[in-house]
Amino acid sequence: MAKLVSFDIDGTLEVGDPPGIVAIALVRQLQGLGYVIGSCSDRPVSYQQQLWAGLGIEPDFTVLKHCLADVRAQFTAAEAYYHIGDTDVDHHFAQRAGFHFCRADAAAHSAWGPLLFA
Repeated sequence: MAKLVSFDIDGTLEVGDPPGIVAIALVRQLQGLGYVIGSCSDRPVSYQQQLWAGLGIEPDFTVLKHCLADVRAQFTAAEAYYHIGDTDVDHHFAQRAGFHFCRADAAAHSAWGPLLFA
């Protein structure tokens, strides 16, 4: 079973507005390891899809933030569910959907980074 990692965009990914601490290289690395990856953002789904296409990454899902529970329902065989985001809203929807919330800041990264590779 694979782990599932959901990424907020703005304030989380290095390509967000504002840029966040999560490098696209990390997203590629996780996908290369067989993780289910995608985005869960306030940005429209069409924007998310264009962003990933521009990066040459085919995500497993792109949803609006309030639909994170739908991702869990779609990928029921995942070993663990993580959402990486930078706001209390991210935290709220991650908890509501049964995801582990990982705050996208340098101090928190040292705590959750190793979880993704365990």
